[in-house]
This record gives sequence, C-alpha cells and structure tokens, in this order.
Amino acid sequence: MPSATRAIHLNEVSKVYGDFAALRKVTAELSAGKTFVILGQNGAGKSTLLRILAGLIRPSFGKVTVLGSQDVAAIRRRIGYLSHDSMVYDELTALENLGYAARLYADADPSAEPMWKPEEALDLVGLDAALDRPVGKFSQGMRQRAALARVLMSKPELLLLDEPFSNVDFASSSKMLQVLGKLRAEGKTILLTTHQPELARPIADCFCTMHEGQIAAMEFFSPEGSAA
Repeated sequence: MPSATRAIHLNEVSKVYGDFAALRKVTAELSAGKTFVILGQNGAGKSTLLRILAGLIRPSFGKVTVLGSQDVAAIRRRIGYLSHDSMVYDELTALENLGYAARLYADADPSAEPMWKPEEALDLVGLDAALDRPVGKFSQGMRQRAALARVLMSKPELLLLDEPFSNVDFASSSKMLQVLGKLRAEGKTILLTTHQPELARPIADCFCTMHEGQIAAMEFFSPEGSAA
C-alpha cells in the first residue's frame, strides 16, 4: 500500500449476529486522502463495515481506529455517513431539512469548525435552496443530492457513502461524482459502496472487493488511471 497518513486501521475486526458473521477478522490500513470503492455482492459485509466506521454499531471483536481515535463517538462530527435511508424528511423542503440538521450538528459540538451554511451545501450539490417543494416530491436523484448536502454540511474529513448512486439518474450521479472528485482533490478520505464500479472508477484510488465478510482483494490505481 502506498505510504500516507493512515485514516483507518482495522485489526481483526469481526461482527457477529447470532450464528452469522457479517465481518470476519478484517485487518486493513486505509490511507487518508484516498477514495476506496468497496465492491461485493449483497451480504458481503460492505454496509456493516461502514456502519462500524461511522460508530453506529460496535464490532464484536477486534480493534477499530478512525482518524487516530478508537472512540468513534468522540469524533463523529468529523465523519459524514450516508446510508441507504437518505435520512431526509419528506414533508420539509431541502433547505428546511438542512436547517434542522445544522441545529443538531451545532448542539453536538459547538467548538467544531464552522460548517457550510445550508444554502452553501445545497449549491455544492447543484440544488437551488429557494426551491419551495417538499423533498417527498423530488426525483430520487434530487433526493440523494439533498441527502449528500446534509452529510457534507459539517465539512467531514471522512465520508462513508453506502450505495450513493443507487436508482439515481445520470445527471444527479454525474453531479455527485463531480462533488466527490473535488473533495478527493481537497484531501478528504472517501469510502463508498456500489454495484456500479464503472461509474465510480474516475474518482477511485482503490477497488476493495469484499466476500463473505472479508476483504478478498485491493486493487490500487496510479494517478494516470492504470492499475498499480
């Protein structure tokens, strides 16, 4: 693996639900400032891994270090997590959704770096803050961009995106890729899962393939775009 500041360290991390092991002794080091595209069939452990890194669930065994801390809850403001559920309220406009999220972020850590204003975050993903339409009437692509804007508002150092392009139209996926490419150039660390590797390839530094709860392969790419 290319030498760089470490963003994530996993040491024999397992997650067990009864008799089922969603993750099995996963050990890896992921460099900061890179984009890791996580591939694998349903049930491979992709979403479980992201949820552990986001601090939403704890591993059954093993040790997780994220952005230098083993207490993920203490650094949650530095992590942006986008799940399958977009976590936006259908009855509110995009601006109202982000305004509500902004108050939650502020309450969580008043001493943290100033966030994007809701209007700025929406502009970043190509949405008009003045659009007076409930999110429930958005297209799936617009809804997903609103959800991404909510995640980006806190200016996270680490982005964890679970199937961000699922059921999203070409225009919205292109805009999201443009935003993620810009964040990657700014040195953000990005992990995203997808069943569309060809779509994410332009921003990928590594394809990480998972199989049955383990990392089966990691394919790194050179700056020129060929496999390293």
